[in-house]
Amino acid sequence: MDLEILYSNIDDFIINYSTLHKEISFEKINTRGGIARMGLAELMTIIVMYHSSHFKNFKHFYFFLLEHHKKDFPKLLSYSRFVDWMPYLLIPLTHFLQSKMGMCNGISYVDSTSISVCKNIRIGRNKVFGPLAKRGKSSMGWFFGFKLHIVVNTVGELLSFAITEGNVDDRVPVKKLCKNVFGKLFGDKGYLGAKLFMELMGQGVQLITNIKSNMKNRFIPIQDKLLLRKRFIIETINDQLKNISDIEHSRHRSPVNFLVNIIAGLVSYTYQEKKPAIKMPRTALALT
Repeated sequence: MDLEILYSNIDDFIINYSTLHKEISFEKINTRGGIARMGLAELMTIIVMYHSSHFKNFKHFYFFLLEHHKKDFPKLLSYSRFVDWMPYLLIPLTHFLQSKMGMCNGISYVDSTSISVCKNIRIGRNKVFGPLAKRGKSSMGWFFGFKLHIVVNTVGELLSFAITEGNVDDRVPVKKLCKNVFGKLFGDKGYLGAKLFMELMGQGVQLITNIKSNMKNRFIPIQDKLLLRKRFIIETINDQLKNISDIEHSRHRSPVNFLVNIIAGLVSYTYQEKKPAIKMPRTALALT
């Protein structure tokens, strides 16, 4: 990721957004009676940079900045002071992520992934997320935390996202996720349901999934079967979000900072040069 391009994009966004939405100012925010000597664009750039780096611990990454990037950030705060500022980055980062969303091309994929906030053996001792996180079950087993739901297009661009408690049914947030989606939406068996199918049809979206083993077989056009087999694209994206953008770890000390890290990780993904993509079958291209 190019540091100058990232900072320039964030800085331009803050200026333009503050101009268009005067009721929401992204200027320097007072906290503890003072004003941060670093600009908001610098703070946002650093947290997105972390999720694009190979570091798995933000503290180690920050000390690396202090030692090797002092020229790029001459007014760099202390580590503890930066952590104090992180909750103030949630709203501007979320708006910035919305500006980085891709465009629907008529064929989309939906999936969810678990975001565990602690190891199962420590669930009873977790005080940070105790009243917020819930136990859920994924294909990898039980976990304690949340779910990240995303919708992507065929070139790996994010179209929408949602964060829910770990025990929420995957079908619950789909209707809201598909507000700006049209055409065909492909998902796994967890999205089966006549009610959801009809609700999405009312929004101009055709939900296509595999069927369960105890269900009667049904006719699916060959082009839809081919596209359904390409569902690995969104599974690959979820894997990259966890292992490259590092949106999941068990070191959070604040629910707000937990959200900041997830949003920053998603922003980091949008800057990935080579995103997972699929080659569209000619029959499917003719229908879009």
